[in-house]
Amino acid sequence: MIERRPFESLGGARHGWLDAKHHFSFAGYHDPDRVHWGALRVWNDDTIEPGTGFPPHPHADMEIITYVREGAITHQDNLGNKGRTVAGDVQVMSAGTGIRHAEHNTEPGITRIFQIWIFPDRRGEPPSWGSKPFPGDDRSGKFVALASGIRGDEDALPIRADARVLGATLKAGETAEYRFSGAGRYGYLVPAEGKVEVNGVALNARDGAAISDEALIRVIASEDAELILVDAPA
Repeated sequence: MIERRPFESLGGARHGWLDAKHHFSFAGYHDPDRVHWGALRVWNDDTIEPGTGFPPHPHADMEIITYVREGAITHQDNLGNKGRTVAGDVQVMSAGTGIRHAEHNTEPGITRIFQIWIFPDRRGEPPSWGSKPFPGDDRSGKFVALASGIRGDEDALPIRADARVLGATLKAGETAEYRFSGAGRYGYLVPAEGKVEVNGVALNARDGAAISDEALIRVIASEDAELILVDAPA
């Protein structure tokens, strides 16, 4: 089953410095039918104005993956980690027993990110943070694991969950397939750019596709597309 969730149907909030769209219930937006999708808890589509950002705030017991779509995000936390993650690259924060961090757009233009939260498999571990570049050419025409807790994904940033966050770029007319990592998995796919069909279901840019009971998906690009996919347990 694939349920299209049009961008226009998403929850959201405008804070002046932040234009946020929520695929799942978050902050002041609550939809009882969109609380989580398996272990996937949050997928926020954020546009951050230059010179602004999220002030220091705490997290615990969550895997937080940030995919930068445009511009860059600068991270700083109470562990002493600091880093700038640019468009096309990924950062992962394993909140563990607790971490306090801030994220700012220090660029001259806007920054656009997908922020994805996944419930961890285990608790009580120390927090951590990491960032890694993922050149677009490496995922041209295929899905590549960007962050993963699944054995064999050593090139991906590690997370503490039996889940994968994958990226792909497709030219118009190209096709990519992905076979889920086991039975009973939950998938969620969003085109950051472009239009695609997923097992025959048409998606526009920034729409969500909630996928269940599908062993394999076949994605056909109607126009040049950039895709992010989560493969999560129940």
